Amino acid sequence: MPEVKPTAEKARLQLRHIVLACSFVLCVLTPVAVSALYLWTRAADQYASYLGFSVRSESSPSSSELLGGITSLVGITSSSSSDTDILYKFIQSHDLVARVDARLDLRAIWSKAPNDPFFSYTGNATLEDLLNEWDRKVQVYYDNGMIDLRVLAFDAQDAHDIAQAIYEESTLLINQLNDVAREDALKYSRIELEKALERLKAARQAVSEFRNRYQLVDPAADVQSQVGLLTSLQQQLAEALVQLGTLQANAQPGDPRIEQVELRIKVIREQIESERQKFSSETATGEALSEVVGQYESLAVDRQFAENTYTAALAAYDTARAEASRQSRYLAAYVKPTLAQEAEYPERAKLMMILSGFLLVIWVIGVLIFYSLRDRR
Repeated sequence: MPEVKPTAEKARLQLRHIVLACSFVLCVLTPVAVSALYLWTRAADQYASYLGFSVRSESSPSSSELLGGITSLVGITSSSSSDTDILYKFIQSHDLVARVDARLDLRAIWSKAPNDPFFSYTGNATLEDLLNEWDRKVQVYYDNGMIDLRVLAFDAQDAHDIAQAIYEESTLLINQLNDVAREDALKYSRIELEKALERLKAARQAVSEFRNRYQLVDPAADVQSQVGLLTSLQQQLAEALVQLGTLQANAQPGDPRIEQVELRIKVIREQIESERQKFSSETATGEALSEVVGQYESLAVDRQFAENTYTAALAAYDTARAEASRQSRYLAAYVKPTLAQEAEYPERAKLMMILSGFLLVIWVIGVLIFYSLRDRR
């Protein structure tokens, strides 16, 4: 018959159980009780003011589009930057904290609860300490180009005033960005217009000097007139040759009309030869007429290009002036600074749940580590 093992002894309270219970009281219950006592007796009520806005930009067809993109000749391009990203960084900067503090005295506002050393401002007069408190009291949320803020203070009006100051300073920043963009646009377009005007003046001056030097208003037009005269002479020569052939076929060999027609043909041929020689003749300066015409055509092309460039630069300058006369960027508030009617913070129940859960998890981990080390021995 198999041997029956003795039954286990009744569990008894041991020292480790007492130590664990005491550790639970010290590590969990006591901090929770102290925190609850502090939150419900000394922690001051805080009021929240909410604000939400985004940066809007206006865009309209420019004169360059109406001109068929001619402004591309002077290198006019458009670029945009994320103004909301700049504003998001600005709200968390020393600059904004210093501006709002100069207007409202943030140290005095956040020190109105002297009996609450945890949530009240306890720093010194340095801007760095004030910036740390700003990060605690002003929460910034950025999503898809929209900025939402939550501002805390011990007085509802103070929270509203801080949020309003943030909105006003952000508006000033956007206006400054507008001014810089306008000035840059006007500056560069003005420079391009001045360059185009100087280029046009130089091109026209070159044409005037050419005309004075060769005593020709338009060599190309002169050549065209000579070509027309030569064409007319060739047509007359052809008619005279036809007339001569008709007379030779029908008249007597000694007919005086034949001599007259032959003389006319000779004169026409001499005139044609004279007109042809003019094309290769030299001008008063010793240059061939064909070379003079080539020089004039080159100057005419330069002048035409300078005129087109000036037209484009003038259109770009007019566009920049039109853009500068209106506000292309502005701050659109979809949630204006709110004035709280009751205190929402500190969220005592939520803080107690978080603290209790955290301490309980730490205590349980410590107990498991203790039993793991005990079982190894």
